[in-house]
Amino acid sequence: MKILILNGPNINMLGLREPEIYGNQTFQNLLDLIAQTADTLGVKAEHYQSNHEGDIVDQIQAAYGKIDGIVINPAAYTHTSVAILDALKAVCIPAVEVHISDVDARESFRQISYVGMYCEHCIKGQGIDGYRQAMEYLNEKYGK
Repeated sequence: MKILILNGPNINMLGLREPEIYGNQTFQNLLDLIAQTADTLGVKAEHYQSNHEGDIVDQIQAAYGKIDGIVINPAAYTHTSVAILDALKAVCIPAVEVHISDVDARESFRQISYVGMYCEHCIKGQGIDGYRQAMEYLNEKYGK
């Protein structure tokens, strides 16, 4: 199984950005967790992070026919990007939405998820461990 992990704006600032909300784990800690989880599950994992919406759309489109599942934390684009939603719909790759914080307990605008209108599962408020959970979910449901 091949899993693409996509991260949107400011996820590369983990550990620096609002640690009271996002915790003290760094972006490198996240990348290490993804690699360890892939190794444990026996899957291949690719990771991509961008602060630019179009780059994320391009990565989703490039995944068509090559990737079996997507783990996506669109960050701020969760609440604004119909383009990312449409890209996910176009490629029809199973996807799990992840949020490090519990977005349901935050500002009301963060409770709207355009991306979630496509994703079949959502993990919120589990810190970076949510990525492990999402990868496990996809592997259990779609692994070969």
